This record gives sequence, structure tokens and C-alpha cells, in this order.
Amino acid sequence: MDYQNIFLEIPKELEQIADKGNVASYIPELSNINPDKFGIHLTTIDNRNYSLGDSDEKFSIQSISKVLSLCLAFKLEKDELWSRVGVEPSGSPFNSLVQLEYEKGIPRNPFINAGALVICDVLVSRLSHPKRDFLEFLRRISGIENISYSPRVAASEKSTGYRNLALISLMKEFGNIENNIETVLDLYFNLCSIEMSCKELSKTFLFLADYGVHPLTKERVVSVSKSKRINAIMQLCGFYDEAGEFSFKVGLPGKSGVGGGIVAIHPGQYSIAVWSPKLNEKGNSYKGMKILEFLTTRTRSSIF
Repeated sequence: MDYQNIFLEIPKELEQIADKGNVASYIPELSNINPDKFGIHLTTIDNRNYSLGDSDEKFSIQSISKVLSLCLAFKLEKDELWSRVGVEPSGSPFNSLVQLEYEKGIPRNPFINAGALVICDVLVSRLSHPKRDFLEFLRRISGIENISYSPRVAASEKSTGYRNLALISLMKEFGNIENNIETVLDLYFNLCSIEMSCKELSKTFLFLADYGVHPLTKERVVSVSKSKRINAIMQLCGFYDEAGEFSFKVGLPGKSGVGGGIVAIHPGQYSIAVWSPKLNEKGNSYKGMKILEFLTTRTRSSIF
């Protein structure tokens, strides 16, 4: 596939996309981002790379980190994990308290906020030094040594994190949080603060395109079975209550973050990351969704 020539078509495509959306101002630090940034990077499993725009600029990956924390927790807990969190699409906003109470403190999936908090609780239980150990895991599986948290973004998340405090408190009351609430929230806010570029994200997620083995570092990150299941959860739940729309129009497993990033996987072929900070009303990158739809249509590379 001639991805480079297809990437050269993207600027013209961007000219035809309305400049809609808003940055995630409810996290104060994210409101400082230049809303006109745009980057995209595609990495094939045989390490061919294609990029455009601000693909080397780091940004806050936010909820994209939930895929990586799930990978580690699933590896540690195995199938026991699913007694505490489901694998169903939420059909509700990512921070819904109503659904969580109705379902007695068991989150629908690991990618809504409540589910990611349960995953963080697992990591706090299983890791000696959760923040340090997770960062070491991330650097090892990606081969990228300078991946780090942003104390500035983590503090900004904490300053407005009242809904997350409500979610975790409700789950604690239902018995689905084992550790100290503040400790779990601290890990969660730090995971969301991780900063990476499109190029780094694309490279990091390659193991999900190669059935659990990172083709560059040669490390088996998760088993073939776990890789299949994680991709399935991304397909069903990676875009909150817009997951169906992403499957319908893009046709790849993926995960978004309110920093404007999206990662998508074509198993057996490539990993791709796109960044455009303006979000649609569902909290997903407006231009990012449109460009990935264009790309999979143009390349006929949907998994369907």
C-alpha cells in the first residue's frame, strides 16, 4: 500500500473538513493547547513509517492510556479481572454516575472513567510502586525511554476531578475498590497526564497490531488471546457512546482521548495515531475521526 502518496492527499482533505469542535477546557491545562494542531503517524508491523504535520509533538494522551493500563492489569489478573469490570459498550457518557449506581458499582467496560479507576485499583494492589512500575512497563514495551507523566497536567486533572471522586466513592461503597481512594485517584490522574507524540503512540501500540508481540522490541506484551480481546474492547468501547459511529465509519479498533488524540489498529498491518485537539460533542477528536474515515475508505483497510 502506498501510504505516503495517500498521506499527501490529507491536506486537501483537511481543507474540506469544517473546523468544528472545542478543546477540553474542563481540564484547565488542556485549554492552553493550540486548537489548530494536527499530526498523524502510521507505523507498519515491518517498521515502515508515514507521517504528516505535528506528528513529533508531544500531547496529553489522556484516556488512550487506559488501553495500556488494561493490558498490564489483564496480564496480572487474567480472567479474574472481568468479575470487577465488564466488556459491554456503555451507551452513556464516560463519566455517568447513574449507570454505575444502577449496575451496583460494576463499570460497563475498562475505558469509561469508572472502569479505568477499577483498573488503577488493581494496579495499586498488584504493583510495589504503581506509578514507577507502570512507567517502566510502558517504556519497556515501546522501547521509548523518555515517556513520562506531566505533573502539570496531573495537578490540573486533580483540581477539577470531582466527578471521578464521586465515581470511585460510589464504587468503594459497593465494595469494588480495595485501596485508598486518594492513592487510586493519584495513579489515575497521572496515567491520563502521560505525554506522547503521534509517532510514539503509533510505535507503542504496534503490539496490538502484531497479536501481542511488539515487532520492534520483540517483547510479548500480552498473549494472542488477550491481544484479540483488547482489540475487541477497543472496537466496542473505545469511543464512549460514539463507538458505534467509529466502527461504522472507520472500521478499526481504536481509542480516543480528550487531549485530541486517537489510536487505531489494523491487526496484522499497522498502528496509526492522529492528533487534533478540537473535540466533538461526544469528546472525540472531530478532525481525527474524519481523517481516519478518509484513510480507511481510501485504502480499503477497514477490518470489515
